[in-house]
Parts: sequence; structure tokens; C-alpha cells
Amino acid sequence: MNKPKMATEKGVPSNSRVLMLLGQLERMNGEAMVRDVEMARQVTTKILHLIQTQEKSGKEVMSKSSSGMEVILASLENTRDVQTTLNILYILSELLTVGRGRRVGVFVSKGGTGILFQILITASKDLPPSEELMLQLHSLLAKVGPKDRKFGVKARLSGALNVTISLMKQNLQNTKLLLPCLQVLRVYSTNSVNAISLGKNGVVELMFKIIGPYCKKNTSLLKVALDALGALLKSKTNARRAVDGGHVPVLLSLYLDWHRNDTRHRHMLIRKGLLVCLRNITNIKLGRKAFIEADGMRILYNSSTECLPVRTLDPLVNTSSLIMRKCFPKNRLPLPTIKSAFHYQLPHVPAVGPVAQLYSQPPGGRTSHQLSSKPLNKVDDVVDESDDNEETEADSDTENEEDEKDHHSANDDIETDLNKLHPKKSPGRPFEELRVYERFFLELSEDFQGFNFECSKNASTTSSSASVSSSSASTRSTRPIVVPTAQALSPKSIPIPNSQEDCKSIKGQHTQPPPSAPTPTPPVPLTPLELDTIHLTKDQDKKEEANIPTPDGHTTFTRPPSQGQRIEQELAHALECASLEEDRALNAEEGLKGVKQEGSPVNAMRHIQSPLLLGGIATRRVGGGGSNWGSDCGSEGAEDEAGEGAVLEVPDTALLLPLHDPDLYVEMVKGTHSVPQYAEVAYPDYFGHVAPTFREPLLERVYGVQRSKIFQDIERLIHPNDILDKVVYDLDIPSCPVIEDNGESLKFNSQFESGNLRKAVQVRKYEYDLVLNSDINSNHYHQWFYFEVSGMRVGTTYRFNLINCEKSNSQFNYGMQVLMYSVQEAISGRPRWVRTGTDICYYKNHFARSSIAAGGQKGKSYYTMTFSKNFSHKDDVCYFAYHYPYTYSTLKMHLSKLEALRTPQIYLRQDILCETLGGNSCPLLTITAMPESNSNDHICQFRNRPLIFLSARVHPGETNASWVMKGTLEFLMGTSPLAASLREAYIFKIVPMLNPDGVVNGNHRCSLSGEDLNRQWQNPSPELHPTIYHTKSLLQYLAHIQRAPLVFCDYHGHSRKKNVFMYGCSVKETVWQSSISATSSYLQEDLGYRALPKILSQIAPAFSMASCSFVVERSKESTARVVVWREIGVQRSYTMESTLCGCDQGKYKGLQIGTRELEEMGAQFCMALLRLKRLTGLRNHQHLLDLESDIIGTQTKVASSCPTTYVMEEDEPSFLEAIDYSAESNDEDAEPENEHAGEVHEHPDHLDQLSDSDTNHRD
Repeated sequence: MNKPKMATEKGVPSNSRVLMLLGQLERMNGEAMVRDVEMARQVTTKILHLIQTQEKSGKEVMSKSSSGMEVILASLENTRDVQTTLNILYILSELLTVGRGRRVGVFVSKGGTGILFQILITASKDLPPSEELMLQLHSLLAKVGPKDRKFGVKARLSGALNVTISLMKQNLQNTKLLLPCLQVLRVYSTNSVNAISLGKNGVVELMFKIIGPYCKKNTSLLKVALDALGALLKSKTNARRAVDGGHVPVLLSLYLDWHRNDTRHRHMLIRKGLLVCLRNITNIKLGRKAFIEADGMRILYNSSTECLPVRTLDPLVNTSSLIMRKCFPKNRLPLPTIKSAFHYQLPHVPAVGPVAQLYSQPPGGRTSHQLSSKPLNKVDDVVDESDDNEETEADSDTENEEDEKDHHSANDDIETDLNKLHPKKSPGRPFEELRVYERFFLELSEDFQGFNFECSKNASTTSSSASVSSSSASTRSTRPIVVPTAQALSPKSIPIPNSQEDCKSIKGQHTQPPPSAPTPTPPVPLTPLELDTIHLTKDQDKKEEANIPTPDGHTTFTRPPSQGQRIEQELAHALECASLEEDRALNAEEGLKGVKQEGSPVNAMRHIQSPLLLGGIATRRVGGGGSNWGSDCGSEGAEDEAGEGAVLEVPDTALLLPLHDPDLYVEMVKGTHSVPQYAEVAYPDYFGHVAPTFREPLLERVYGVQRSKIFQDIERLIHPNDILDKVVYDLDIPSCPVIEDNGESLKFNSQFESGNLRKAVQVRKYEYDLVLNSDINSNHYHQWFYFEVSGMRVGTTYRFNLINCEKSNSQFNYGMQVLMYSVQEAISGRPRWVRTGTDICYYKNHFARSSIAAGGQKGKSYYTMTFSKNFSHKDDVCYFAYHYPYTYSTLKMHLSKLEALRTPQIYLRQDILCETLGGNSCPLLTITAMPESNSNDHICQFRNRPLIFLSARVHPGETNASWVMKGTLEFLMGTSPLAASLREAYIFKIVPMLNPDGVVNGNHRCSLSGEDLNRQWQNPSPELHPTIYHTKSLLQYLAHIQRAPLVFCDYHGHSRKKNVFMYGCSVKETVWQSSISATSSYLQEDLGYRALPKILSQIAPAFSMASCSFVVERSKESTARVVVWREIGVQRSYTMESTLCGCDQGKYKGLQIGTRELEEMGAQFCMALLRLKRLTGLRNHQHLLDLESDIIGTQTKVASSCPTTYVMEEDEPSFLEAIDYSAESNDEDAEPENEHAGEVHEHPDHLDQLSDSDTNHRD
């Protein structure tokens, strides 16, 4: 080795003592070092003394321009004298003890690690080896190891592993030497190859000798030993070795000893070390089995329960929880099949894909994994067939928001094919085929020559419609329709006249509206609330004044609070004399009660008698759950002796909600076709929702709530005798889904439009497991729920667990609450959905997902969404929903009411675009302003208005999209000058519900075809996807006649992000976020696509520009947004996503979103279009908006760890209880994060933070 020349640092005196000594050491060459041993000893001793006594000496040696470290290492390498070697090791130890790791880094970079290993090997050859030398070498290696990335490889290649093992075996009782050996072993073991090698050499067994039995001596050594053992057991081979050696009971026994004896919690790290060992062993199936057999569940459950009161012991509780949940035996869902409870036979089955796979399974509703004659425990969603997945599939379940199965690296989903990125108008179909769609665009050829512009609305034939909303009840017009009510009230039904003659629809034709509406109109029709009269700015005061038109045209008042208060006061006033009192029993079994009328105002009351003969069939409700016409279902004598039911008075919300009429709603239900042939109307849909006036803040999460819920779940295994496991509702028993009992259980029902609850199981007296129904012709997509509960007690807290959720995270973890509608509250003057529920959390459970439903991935689990509720009214009937329900019949009712509000100045046409698979009509609306006259100029202006194309509700579970659409439609049909200007500016083509069948049947994601319709836009089937096929055809027709829309926007809801935001399409922004290189000509792009979202961010308080993205991904190439952009050539093609939860910025920050805000958003979208019109009329409008700088200023941020590296940063920070979501047996990769998250005492700032996993956005 070349001898380094000693350099002196500038500013340091050349006569510095330590530098002089180092110079002297440097001058002693290799031979001199060996020959003049005494001199070497003296020099090194003096250097050591200086460094120990003078701090500046150490700084001089380690200064950047000094070669002191090289000199010391060269001397260490050359000396053969043990004492000199020790001196140098002491010097290095002193130098490396300070300096925050920088000095260690310098040591490693100079090759110090290799020299230490070389000396270790040499010293081991001396018999016996010098104990002091070995002690110092291992102490130094323990300091250096963590800073040297190649430490494990160097150790293995040099043969140092065997030296350390041999030394440990010879010195098991010598704690002084054993401690540094264990410290080095801990670093060795972090290398997986080393861990396996060490295991083969008997180190695992050796470690168990060191850590047991229980003894409070040498606790520091025990802590290091446990750390080393934990690192060794990460290897599956070593874990199996530990299980085979019978060490799992040993670890549990040791943990119990420490738990009992460490009463002052001074040795928490030892207890945590033991748990980490158990955690790593239970990563393998054999380890989980051994853990269960050793009664590990009970031991950890009891010890954790005792730890709960002490907050500093949370890391122990969290790790115990993780182990227990991992070892909790996997169960199948308590269902006969994971396919939907409802069957709909498709006209033809796709050749490939999940639906084809579903149909390839034999009949009888059994999934393919049930076909063999093997016992149930061989089902692939219960037992791991192998440990293959356990270290690789660490719950990286990103799901691309809605079950995208791409788990690629950061940029893999971004489109990189420049040919695909540049929109190319490709109509795809010959114009001759598309010509049939001309009939949907009469406004483009209408000449109005026979139209009298002075005439009233009734004279207008052009804008009259073939009303979808009054479509025929078809063959089921006499079907009884049951409207449920509280059990404290008489069960009631709505008498439905056979109105087949009144409700005729002529498909594709335009008829005059009938002179009389099919159902009675309210005596005092109110003008709808004009959202467009509100000044839409982000900074407006919440109590701004708005002019609300009333019948007299003069009244103004403040909104929103006072309007809601007025509504509530009117409802309360109308009901002030109505009281509920005990009446004679109408039903001997149910003890139903009636209502006595005491002179309530007739004009605000609705009288409903029950039971009645509806269409010749006696209908009644059993236990508040389910319509049971045509079935006795074990109940008798529902009708009272007098043959007349009690009269129920309810407030008439038709007077207060301009677009709602209960009678009209029931009329619409008759024309709605569902697969289960629902015969019941849910009370909230019949009665309507008046948005509450009070704020509903995001729910603050109680610390530890998720953990306590999980512990209650674990108790089921430990105390099985406490579990009732009683089925109280089951759609898989179609003849009698509501199971009668002695009144000790709640009663459930979901047999109404948009309802979704498949099964309810009472697990404890006040706890219920609820299973959601999968989408029809599918075996997954469980998220949307809407069901009824009755028979509750006041003052009792009930826990509800939705046990088959699929997403890896949910906004229920970040402040979102479920929605509840109380019938008792409604008849007291408060008919509204309210956010409710406490102790809400969302976590992975022990129910296994079939690999069939998980895209072939084994080892997946379902998730539980749990909430608790204390009911306020005895024998109430309450409804729970995922979000504010908006049914297909509600849409038809709203469209009918909107049509009745049309003024002569509004051109409104309602066509039937097509019929769905289920036989429901898909409405298409055309809204614009009538021309001022039939002069050529006015007709020309009318025909040449740019088109705006809007659609919504392609995903049935995203009901918020319909509420936003309602706000848009109300604005467009409003009488304000702004609404008139907007109609004069554009022609609106609107498909308000792209998936009526999915909505009607309570699906979350799919249509009856079992497919996500928003993934069918590239090549839709006219038979399987008629609404998409014909909507795309409308756009293709427009492209052919050179009238492509100025804006296309598809309204959606987003389940894992806050605020309202947009996704658009941009070549430039996509290229920026990918690794492809493109010439500047490729990146030339009009920035107008940013104008609309930019305007919305300025005027809509719920809208967040920061959440918007304009990147095109491969997984979205078949969505409406991308196809319309790419094939139709619409630059401003968007998906507008509205949160299901709430907002974290702007005026609504910290609040959950409600229908008022959603409808406001729909109106503000219209306002933005009006501004866009003004901007597009100007040149260089992008410069007016500073769009270029805006793009640069809000460039999407790249995050190395995210599945996609653009824009979609998490709404929420990661949080303490994240450990509770990833208790899968295969969560090796997640464990460091989980372990870190559990260290409460080290990271107090992280308490109760949350983590969201919706990095990927979606359409």
C-alpha cells in the first residue's frame, strides 16, 4: 500500500502536536512498523492520549484537508503488534464516537471496513484469540456496519460471519464480549443471504439460548439479541426453523413473563423485540398455525387489553393487534355464492373478460372454486395454498381508485405513444349509419315558420317532449307499490290508480304536453329556487342575500340558513297538532301503532290509509322490512277488523320542494323496471329531502377507535360462546328475506329502488354484520349501500359492520359519515338525510376474497366499514345510505316537474335516446333559448350556437353526480337573466343518467351487463351497452357534420379524495410526466383546455384546481373523457369529480358535502360556461387567464413512491393506525412503515394521523 503523505490543514499550526505525531507515524514504513514495535506503541499511545484529552485533536485528525484517517488506517493494516493494533482501534473508537455519522462515512469511504474484517480474520487464527482485540474489533464493526451499505456482503466474502459465530459459541457466558458480537450479528442479519447462511450454521437455535429463560440481568444484551433474532426471522427459512424447533411457545411464554414482571414498563423495548420475532414468524402459514396452537391469540389479546390504559404501550398493542389479525383464521363470506343475489340473463355473453368467466361457471350460483368435492377448507379464498405471495404482495392495493389492477412503477400507466396522444378525429362509422341520429338534433334544422312567438307555452310544439318521465308502466301497471313508514305508525300503502292510459309515451316523437298533468299538482306551485341568482365567488359571505322568486314575485330573504329555517318552521307548524299516541293493536304480532289526527292543516298534510287493496292485491309489511305481497312469510292477520287502516298524516313536501311530488314519484316508480321487480317505495324517495340548514363538519376521529373495533372482532375467536351468529335478513331466501323473531333483533330491508343490502347477521345483541350485494352479473364492486332498519331501542348503541368492502382505504377514515333518514324526524317536520354515526373506521378484516373476484390475486381480504348509532326514537324506521340517494324514478319525476316549469322563452325537448337492457328509457334533453323570432338572422343564430354535451351517473354508486346534474338542470331552466344568457349562448345536449339499470338495481359500478360502462367507450356494444353506444353515436354524428361540442363533461363522484375537481386531456402535460422525449412541434397545444377548470377554481368554493389533472393514462383510454378527446376531437373533454366526503380548502373547508353544495356546484358549472363564452369570444384568452404561467406554477408534482407520479398527491397524511389496515399475512413490505407508525413514544407528532391510498385518479 502506498504510504499517504501527511498534509496539514490551512490555519492549523504546523507544529500541532497530534499532527506531528501522525507525521511521525506516517514516516514509519511497513518494515519499521514491524521492526520498531516499541516506537509504534509509544506514538499511538500519545495520539490516543491527545484525542482523549483534547477535543481539538480529534477535529484536526478528521479535518477535510487532513490525511489523518489514511495514516491511521495504513498503520492499522501494516502493524503486527497486538498492542499497537489495540491502540489504533481505541483511537478509531474515540474518533468515530462523535460526529453524527460523518466521520463513520469518511472511515467507510477510505476502506476502513475491509481492513477491520482483515484484522478480524487474522486475529481469529491466534489460539486463543485476544479477547480484548476481538471486543474492540466487534465494537468498532457495530458502529460502522449500519453506515456501510455493503457491510453484509463484505462480511460474508471475508469469512467474518463464521468468526463471529464461533466467538459467540465460545463466550455465551461472557456478556462483555457477547454484546458487541450480537451488535455486529444484528447488522449481518439485515442481509437476507447472510440471514439464511447464519441460520444454517445454527445461529437461530443459538439466539434462543441467549434470550431465555426470563431474567432481568443483562437487559441491554437481551435487547440486542432480540433485535438480531428478529432480523434473522425475516427469512422464511429461519422462521420455519424456529417453528420446527418449538420456539413459538417459548417466545409467547417469555413475552408473558416480561409482561407480568415489567410492571413499571422500563423494558418495553424487550417486550417489543419479542413481539417483532413473533410477527416475523407468523408471516408464514406454519408460524400462524403454531401461534394458534400455542394459544397465542388469547395470550396477546389479554396482555394487550391490560396495556390499553397506558398510552406509552401503544407500540406493543399495535404490534400485538397486527399479529392477531394476521393469525385470525380466514373465513368465507357467509354467502352461498359471491355472485349477485339477483340474476339477469344477458342476450349474449362476451367472449372474454370477467363476465364471460362468470357465465362459464356452472349453474346454481356456485363459484368455480366450489365445484370440486374437496372440503370447504380448500376454497382458495380461505386457506393460503402456499407462502409464495407472502413477501411479495405487501398490500400494495392501489386499485386505480376503482379496481384498476395496475401495480406498476410510477410512470407505467402514463400514455407514451405520441400517435395516441395526438387527438385524431376518427368517426369510426360511416355517415349513412349515423344519419338516423339526425332526429335527435331537430334544433339544427328547425325553422319555426309555423310558430307564433306571441303565443303561450302551450302553443309551443317545437320544444314539447316525448316525456320519458311519464313512460308507461308497461305490463306491471297494476303492481302494488308499498310506501314504508315507522312502526310507531300504521303501515301504509299508496293507492295507485291504473294510469296506463294517462302515462303513454311515444318513443322518438314529439307531442304536446297534456293539458292536465298525470298526477295532481300542488295547490300553490312554487317557482324553483334560482341558484343562478347567487353571486358565485369564493370569498362571498356565507350569509349573502339572494333574491328568491316567490308566487308574488317580491319576497327576498337571506340564504342558505333562513330558507331552511323557513322550510322547517312551515313543516313544524303544519304538524304542531299532529301527535303520535298509542292506539289499539293493528297487528297482534308486531304491536303496530296508529296515528290520531287532531286537526292539522289539510293543505300541508298528506293522508295515507293502510292497508289498502292495491291493484287487487292485499299488501302489508312484515316487521318493517320488505314487501311481502303474494307471500305469507309466516305472518298472519295484518289487517284490522274494521277493514280500514289508521290515517297517517305527513307534511306535504311538494309545497316546499318545487321539483318533488310524492304522488308523481309513485307514478314514476310504476314505469321503472327492476330485476327483482321491486314493489316498494323507500320513504326518503317518496317523501323527499330538504337539505339541512346546519353545517355538518367532518367527523373528528377518536384516538384508538380502529384498534378497539378490531379487538372486538378478535374477541369473536376468543369468546365464541358470546356470538349469536343469527341471520335476520337474507336476500338469498327470496320468498322470505325478513326473518321473523321475538322482537329482540333489528329488522332490515333493502327491497326498493337503488337498495343494496344482501344479508344481515346479528353477531351480538347490539352488533350486526352486513353483507352488500355485488353488482348484477358480477362478483364484486361492493361499496354502495342503501337499506332500512327498524325495531330499534332508544338509548342503545348499535354497531353496524359492512364486512365486504373492497377498496384498500376510504374517506370513512378521514371524517366522512354515513347518511341517515329518520321517518319519525320527517313527520316531525325534518324530512332530510343527515350525516350520522360515531366510531367510524375502515380496516382490513379476516374475510377472504376469492381470487376469482380479485382478478386472480390470492390472499386478498375484504375490508370492514364500521359505525355505531344511538337512535333517538323508539320504533322508528331509519334508512342508511353511502351517499344521498338519487333514484331513476327521482330523475323522471324531476324531469317531469322541470318540463312543467318551462317558459315560452325556453326551448326544451326530451327524447328517449334508447332503451336499456332492463327495459328502462334513457332520457336525452335538449335545452337552449327559443329564437327571438323566425327571421333568418334569428334562426341562423339559433342553429349555430355552440354545443355543450353533458352526461352523468355512468356509475350508479356516485349519486352525487346526479345532485350536481340536478343543480345544472335547475339553473338551465331558471328564469334569471344569467340563465337566459346561457341558453342564448349554447345548445345543451344532456344525458342525465347513462346507467339507469345500475341505479335502479342498487349496483355500485356496473350496468346489467356486469361491466363498467365507462370502460366501454372505445368499442361499445349496441346490445350490451346501448346507452354508451348511442351517446357515442350522437357525438360521432356531430363530428361528421362539423358540430363537435365545445365542451364535453361527464359528471362523476370520487370516493377517496376531497373537493370537486376535473380530469382533462393534454399532450404536453402527459409528456412532461413521462420519460418520453418529444420535439417542440409535438408539444404545441392550445391551452384552452385549462380555461374551464381555472374559471371554476375562481368562482366555486368547493372546486380545487390543485387536484385537477390533465394527464392521459393507458388505463383510461376507453373512458368517455379520453375517447371524446381522441376520437371526436373535443379539446375541452372533462370528467368532473365531486367528493363523496367533503372539502379541505375554501369556504367549505372542514365540512362534509351536502346536496345544497352539490346542486350549487352544478349551477356554478353553468356560470363557468357563461364566462368561458365571453373568453372564447376574445383572442388570446389564455393570456388573459395567465394560463401558461398557471401551468408552470401548478406543474404536477412527481412522487417517487406513488403508483402514478402526477398530481394525485394524497389528501391525507399517513397515520398512526395505518398498522390496522395491513394485517394481511403477506405484508412484509408494509411492516417497516407499520412498525414505525406504531412508535408513539418516539413520534408524538404523528398521533392519529391518517393515510389515504387513492394516489391514482380515475374516471
